[in-house]
Amino acid sequence: MGGAEDKIRERVILRHFVEACGGPDAHLVILATASELPETGERYADLFYQLEADAVDVLRVRTREDALAADEETLDLLEYATGLFMTGGSQLRITSALGGTRLAEAIQRRHRAGMVVAGTSAGAAAISEHMISMGDGGATPRRRLVQMAKGLGFAPNVVIDQHFRRRDRLGRLLTALSYNPEPLGLGIDEDTAAVIDGDVLHVLGSGAVTVVDAAGLRYSDADGVDQTQPIAMLGIKLDFLTSGCRYDLSRRLGLPPVAREVRGAAASMAPEREPETVESWT
Repeated sequence: MGGAEDKIRERVILRHFVEACGGPDAHLVILATASELPETGERYADLFYQLEADAVDVLRVRTREDALAADEETLDLLEYATGLFMTGGSQLRITSALGGTRLAEAIQRRHRAGMVVAGTSAGAAAISEHMISMGDGGATPRRRLVQMAKGLGFAPNVVIDQHFRRRDRLGRLLTALSYNPEPLGLGIDEDTAAVIDGDVLHVLGSGAVTVVDAAGLRYSDADGVDQTQPIAMLGIKLDFLTSGCRYDLSRRLGLPPVAREVRGAAASMAPEREPETVESWT
């Protein structure tokens, strides 16, 4: 999720997350480590209860000391969870607190077993295998725009940036890919989600997901310019996906919405199918 998702009106993205986690049987765990505001976790818990989740627990993990001290009771919450939700704030707070801990290992193990993992804003960035840890806005790639760190790795071979259009972050995502063109870049607008189910990504929400494929990059001078100079990048492919659009991650191919027949007459544009198991939400 790109951040600033609708929490008041239809709440399409949050509602879809709850449904993906089991709807009325959803048992959710909230990780609010990224946020400086102690009430953030409880606010999301209230929202998820309003959306009829069965149970919601907030992990009391604000520092690395908390993560290292996580007891069996805390770890047991994950054993029964159908979904984990990571709030916004600073992605470095998440990775610097959790990296290499039993808690992180438990989350990764449960994710492999089918637990849905979602993140909004900084929580989305941390889902990446290669994480943008901090940086500045701007449309042109420049070396000073971005710093990278290892993410939690729930979305392998992907680099995620959030608040994408509002904070003018195309340049820093391009810069990240100039360092290593192999990962796929995902720039997620506010009130928008990129839902990854196996090899297929589909989009929900009011904005767009910008997909940057730099695997075909023919030339870049990222290694030869100074911090303030623009970076040349030749051979990049961009796709702009709006709600209902899909992206085949294995073929690196954008796909249009599928027309679905409604009550035998009118057609609406929607994903071809709802995911049976949503592996990662960003």
